[in-house]
Amino acid sequence: MLTALTAAGNRVFAGLGRISMYRTAFFALAALALISLALSLWGLVSPTAAEIVVSAAVLGLTCAGVDAGARRLLGLPWRVESSLITALILLFVLRPTLDPAALGGLAIAGAIASASKYVLAWRGRHLFNPAAVGATAITLLAVAWPELGASSWWVGTPALAAPVIVLGLVVLWRTEKVRVIAVFLVVAVSVALVRTSAAYQAVGQAVEVADIFWPILWSSPFLFLGAFMLSEPLTMPPRRSQQFLVAGIVGFLAGWPIDVGAISLGQERALLIGNAVAFALAVRTAVRLALQSRVARTPTVRELTFRVADRVSFVPGQYLELEVPHRRPDARGTRREFSIASAPEDLPVLRVAFKEPREGAPRSTFKKALAEVEPGETLAITGVWGDFVLPRRSGAPVLMVAAGIGVTPFVSQLRHLRLAGEERDIVLVYVASDAAELAYRDEIEASGIPVIVFTRDRPADLPGHWTWARGVRLDADGLLSVVPDIAGRHAYVSGPAGLIADLAPALERARSLTTDAFSGY
Repeated sequence: MLTALTAAGNRVFAGLGRISMYRTAFFALAALALISLALSLWGLVSPTAAEIVVSAAVLGLTCAGVDAGARRLLGLPWRVESSLITALILLFVLRPTLDPAALGGLAIAGAIASASKYVLAWRGRHLFNPAAVGATAITLLAVAWPELGASSWWVGTPALAAPVIVLGLVVLWRTEKVRVIAVFLVVAVSVALVRTSAAYQAVGQAVEVADIFWPILWSSPFLFLGAFMLSEPLTMPPRRSQQFLVAGIVGFLAGWPIDVGAISLGQERALLIGNAVAFALAVRTAVRLALQSRVARTPTVRELTFRVADRVSFVPGQYLELEVPHRRPDARGTRREFSIASAPEDLPVLRVAFKEPREGAPRSTFKKALAEVEPGETLAITGVWGDFVLPRRSGAPVLMVAAGIGVTPFVSQLRHLRLAGEERDIVLVYVASDAAELAYRDEIEASGIPVIVFTRDRPADLPGHWTWARGVRLDADGLLSVVPDIAGRHAYVSGPAGLIADLAPALERARSLTTDAFSGY
């Protein structure tokens, strides 16, 4: 069962990976808005259809206008999807209306939310979820001017629970935050359950747990808050353990709101506190990189060498998100994730690599734009993330499985170990279409670890500690045949999600499994 789930999960990720995280979130929110509009016609949600349509238009125009103006002023490209995501989240958090004063409140909330991306920012990165900032601001203003309205979280209704779960899972699978948000939900629902039970007991009223559990789950805003707001990558810390901590804090505060004067630390304020904790755990900055060179590592693999203009740190195996602004981006957007191929000791020089399509094959708009970047030009990375890092215990045996360009995080790790003078029991299984596509041979050879190569043709001049797998096919059985001691090793796999799915039956015999799946660029 676990093997089947692992395989299925990676195949789903491979499909979702063809669309950018931001476009995935936009499509999911847009679909939820259309579903809400349909439900309103039957009175299954509280706002009317007219209120939803008019409020969405006000929020969309306001957020888009403020975003476009700010980015024009700062000389930055405008990302309309970001504007519409903020507007759609606010649509579900605030109360849709036709009242002119309350519509003005929606416009104020949208303007503050969009402006917060540039005002409440640290070195190019916004610190707080924009929609949470806008909702909190209008709630505070409503204390003095009630006619402006306030947050209502009308999305927390049983009629929308199923759509939120399904569409939210799509977003979380694409952002790889399913486990993190599961922690948030468990904490939030558990705390809310205890709080509600205590309230009933305080007035001497007996209540069954099931009678309050299901309303808390289906009629609370927890599902929407977790899937579409807490999961925002730019306001999350880089390491999974840190993300679990933030999820727990937000879950507790959301489940047990604390009164602070005229308002309480409700859903959006709980998220803002979580954002602040995330920032304190790992200061996030937009880092500028100047391109130094572009070289061919293989007929299809290109390596980019940058010089870092700002402070940055990373652990070998982590990845960065590179932004290349360009006109009319395709569904994958203007940002891509790249595993870092250099070691921390190489800073301020930083290297990444990517695979170019073969001659005549279509290229994404991102790769076309990246190919036009000249040495000396500056790009930006939005941050460094990931838990694809080696075990802390240096004596733990490790199996590395790399497919094609998936070798880059291992190159970073092996180079770091060599420069640090650290020895580990490591075996690398390296898969490439043919011998000419074995990238970074020099770095891997210098590490001295045993390498098992899977290529159609025999590579020339193999070092003594390298083995060509000949006719063995790399599937679960093939992996077990070349690494018979896999049960004693910590397995790390970097490559296409489909390959990870194929290897799942063998990989699950390892002492632990860490994957770095990608679906192309």
